[in-house]
Amino acid sequence: MSGCWSASGAQLPIDARGFIAGSAAASGLDRSRPAWFARAPGRLDLLGGIADYSGSLCLEWPLAEAACAAVQLADDGLVTACSHAPGPLRQLSLPVAMVDDAEALRQATAAEDRIWARYLLGPLAMLAEQRQVRWPGARIVLDSQVPEGAGVSSSAAVGVACLVAAAAAAGLALDGGAIAHLAQRSEHRVAGAPCGIMDQCTVAFGRAGELLRLRCQPDVVEGHLPLPPGIAAWGIDSGQRHAVSGADYGAVRTACAMGAVLLAHHAGARLTSAGSGRLIIEHAPWGEYLVNLPPSRLDSSLLPEHLRGADFLTTYGGVADGLARIDPDRDYAVRAATAHPIHEHHRVRLAAELLSRPRLGSEAAALLGELLFQSHASYGACGLGASGPDALVSAVRAAIANGAPLIGAKITGGGSGGTVAVLGCDDPASAQAVSAIAADYRQRTGVGGRVFADSSPGAIAVGARQLTWKD
Repeated sequence: MSGCWSASGAQLPIDARGFIAGSAAASGLDRSRPAWFARAPGRLDLLGGIADYSGSLCLEWPLAEAACAAVQLADDGLVTACSHAPGPLRQLSLPVAMVDDAEALRQATAAEDRIWARYLLGPLAMLAEQRQVRWPGARIVLDSQVPEGAGVSSSAAVGVACLVAAAAAAGLALDGGAIAHLAQRSEHRVAGAPCGIMDQCTVAFGRAGELLRLRCQPDVVEGHLPLPPGIAAWGIDSGQRHAVSGADYGAVRTACAMGAVLLAHHAGARLTSAGSGRLIIEHAPWGEYLVNLPPSRLDSSLLPEHLRGADFLTTYGGVADGLARIDPDRDYAVRAATAHPIHEHHRVRLAAELLSRPRLGSEAAALLGELLFQSHASYGACGLGASGPDALVSAVRAAIANGAPLIGAKITGGGSGGTVAVLGCDDPASAQAVSAIAADYRQRTGVGGRVFADSSPGAIAVGARQLTWKD
């Protein structure tokens, strides 16, 4: 008997329609029950990046590539995850008791061939833990065109899509802030990634063709900023894999947390132990968020260039950031990691003002490009640079010197590989220059070279859609 799944509401993006007709139809969902669909895009981090956990302003571009998910309730006491993401078909079934408990889920998916399931099932665990949802059983189907490890928020896209679909299946109406925070908490508690809120907010609140202006204090959406006429954005994948759960990202976050304690101590702020290696900082000049300290008031001489974890713990006992983990035997680049978010916040504010102009003149474009190049250099100083993104940024510099109508470029997101963001004129010459840089890079390295060029709406704009089977 032929038939198909049909979605409620307005017409969906073409990739969503393809998912419903393909992956959802082929995944063994019960045709006698409704299912719920959601979609969340990847993102291109123009500026802000790793400064989000310090409260920075961020400018984020939702990509055309997206994750699509469908969730259907069941009565068999099992939660089954099925991923059609690029690569072999993956499937895992677990008792609901393991999904109702975040730590049990984390342990059940600790094997290397099960880690993928954390990103699909973690949102269900968060709904159980934070919204008291009791799953009788469920089926969750995923397909994602957001490449993993490319630094374009593949994990946030998957997490938000699964969370929106699962919440709808459970009968919950969640606002965008709740969606972003629950998806972030899933990454923290289940995936073990100490990420900020930037990615989840972008893939939830994003609008097609506009930058999300997000102040991460903790999640203030200041608005949506169209690029000035004649300006375009691209991403070029370096092919060097990146992971927010990796050691470099976590070490930089920890080094920044250590630096905040040192600056607070020298400023006469009150430091109180909260136990378990945690401090409470009160009366710091920057308030709750380090980026509120103006760059002109940062005395870098108060920060050691490097500091061993054991030496810091001996003196201070811990940090205020609950996601920072101090390794006593590790050497931390405290000065660069602490300075980065303070200066990055300033760079993003300046860039936002430039991009808010009705037209971006040549002088303003040059200033904007320098802000991107400065941000890239600061990533490297923190220890989050990588040879692939460095080569791509250098290629953009060279192209500009040779007359290409490009503006600037920088490494994105958590750094240590992944994708480079490029700004340029919205014309064929710029698009050709970007394509040439990407093609030359791939020819020389044998990896990467994928160009991200288009945009699409975030999960809230698309909404959760009910799927019913139509014969």
